[in-house]
Amino acid sequence: MKILIKSAWGSADPTQASFPFHHANAFAEAGHHVQIFLLGEAVTLMRSVVAGAVVPVGWAPLAEALAKLIEHRVPIHV
Repeated sequence: MKILIKSAWGSADPTQASFPFHHANAFAEAGHHVQIFLLGEAVTLMRSVVAGAVVPVGWAPLAEALAKLIEHRVPIHV
């Protein structure tokens, strides 16, 4: 299945901002072709200093999710 995940959530709400990345990893690990499309405030999450500071409630830090996405070769469009 091909999946496109869109998000505009930025670092002001770390839990919401992290969902697309964690969900994309789950889809990729299940064998689906997934892509992420970021717009608005979500674009700032691609700065390493911002990604390193985003820690959602109950989930792994965004920096860890990004590292997994890179391993899965998931395209991220900004």
